[in-house]
Amino acid sequence: MPTFANRVDVPYRPDQLFDLVADVDKYPEFLPWCGAARVRTRAETELLADLTIRFGPFQETFASRVSLERPHRIRARYENGPFRYLNNQWVFSPRPAGAQVDFWVDFEFRNRILQAAIGAVFSEAVKRMVSAFIKRARDVYGAPPSTHILTQAADPAALRS
Repeated sequence: MPTFANRVDVPYRPDQLFDLVADVDKYPEFLPWCGAARVRTRAETELLADLTIRFGPFQETFASRVSLERPHRIRARYENGPFRYLNNQWVFSPRPAGAQVDFWVDFEFRNRILQAAIGAVFSEAVKRMVSAFIKRARDVYGAPPSTHILTQAADPAALRS
């Protein structure tokens, strides 16, 4: 089923990017297709959150358990909702001019119609989501000193480790 991996160098520190991704309550303010977000529980190393996605005529809410390994890694594991499975991971690695961000997501919806609808635009949708986080970093931390190019990783499996 859809799997996507992206690697991008950005001019922000790993801790700044980590904080943006971990701030789940703010997702509806900037993330495409995120209609609502609610963090049920939050601890230093884990949170449980409900997200509502809206895509065309579809609206689905799901829960994820998110492990927080500040400032380097965020992993989300699906708890319940419309998916057969959902796993994703963000890894933030320091670089001289900021950070390298590795993003990986793999999922399958239970609803075949929704799966077909999302599958048709999945890669573009995930690219827009990653771009939304980068734009959010600019909005929160200011414009970067230079433009960085997004590059997709050749091997999605390489980003799962």
